[in-house]
Amino acid sequence: MTKIIFVDSDGSEKIVEAKNGLSLLEVAHSNGIDLEGACEGSLACSTCHIIVEKEFFENLPDPSEEEEDMLDLAWGLTHTSRLGCQIIVDDSLDGIKVKIPNGTRNMSV
Repeated sequence: MTKIIFVDSDGSEKIVEAKNGLSLLEVAHSNGIDLEGACEGSLACSTCHIIVEKEFFENLPDPSEEEEDMLDLAWGLTHTSRLGCQIIVDDSLDGIKVKIPNGTRNMSV
């Protein structure tokens, strides 16, 4: 199990244990964390936008071109923004801290 720290927009933290092989979006949903994921992880929106702590961001695989395109639509984009549906939990993420922005941009609404 891998420890994931989700930081809500109000600064409160929730530490969860995650199974390897799940996306951060799946981990959030299974632990009652408010991360939208309108397209259910199909890489068709940016509502699972998260901000990754710099230390871990630098060690993640590069985002695909499709993820970069969706990130361009994300509300509150930063230099360490990623989509939660595209980050797959493994042992290298133990202790990762990700912030959930205080808003999303859902283009289908």
